[in-house]
Amino acid sequence: MQDSVTTHQAEDDLRNQSIHIYVDGQLKPRAEATVSVYDSGFMLGDGVWEGLRLYDGTWAFLDEHIDRLFEAAKAIDLDIGMDRAGVISALLDTQKANEMITDVHARLMITRGVKVLPFQHPSLSQSGPTFVIIMEHSRPKLPRPIRLATVPHMRGLPMTQDPKLNSHSKLNCILACIAAEKAGADEALMLDINGFVNTTNACNFFIVRKGEVWTSTGDYCMNGITRQKVIDLCRANDIPVFERNFSLVDTYGADEAFLTGTFGAQTPVSELDGRQIGTGEMGPVTQRLRDLYKGLIAQETAR
Repeated sequence: MQDSVTTHQAEDDLRNQSIHIYVDGQLKPRAEATVSVYDSGFMLGDGVWEGLRLYDGTWAFLDEHIDRLFEAAKAIDLDIGMDRAGVISALLDTQKANEMITDVHARLMITRGVKVLPFQHPSLSQSGPTFVIIMEHSRPKLPRPIRLATVPHMRGLPMTQDPKLNSHSKLNCILACIAAEKAGADEALMLDINGFVNTTNACNFFIVRKGEVWTSTGDYCMNGITRQKVIDLCRANDIPVFERNFSLVDTYGADEAFLTGTFGAQTPVSELDGRQIGTGEMGPVTQRLRDLYKGLIAQETAR
């Protein structure tokens, strides 16, 4: 059996052992960057996060990522404690402290703060918020296309835990990933509440059929920024693209499949539920979209 890989697999980089991490306004060496065991995020997963990627000195699609962070914080009634300029300043200060230029991934994490008692009511979080930025040297390293397995875990309804939130509460997705690994795959393909193909535990999912690019309606998945960029690139370059309901039968018969996310951009999929997708390698449409996306990033950094 092949060794497992993940969509966030990166080259080892010893520089990450000496990074400085932003914790509530202070830049601390990695070994000293800690939060309280009473923190709302540690105790209950009460918080939101955002992932960004640095290319040639530019944080790609920064405004859109910050928009999404503030929208998520508002949705859970969390006061970040600073405005957009303050968040961006903290990001840039962390970048400067680590002398980072390119091939860098940042994770901004904001929780409701430290609780006075170990219970769930938000009023018990009286010291906060907690704001952490982890920034690592991170060059994607994928030795082969990803293998997926369909799992029983679903992305839920908006009235339970809205899948459009980048919430700290990721247990549902973690359980999905565990189920996929137990099935001998790398990551999980999750269906929506109606049984249509939806998303993976970590990324948005696309298939290619007869030159057409299909992805889910977006009703039950994180509406990823990279997902939207791929849809926009298709529309701008005369590649037919559809946000639609489609089934596992449609997916098994696809010519290509790929994932999208901030970290890996576009990641090819070779297999689903033991069935080879297309040739089992990166297909021509996926490759074209990767090239178009690289061009988009080049435009972004040139600005």
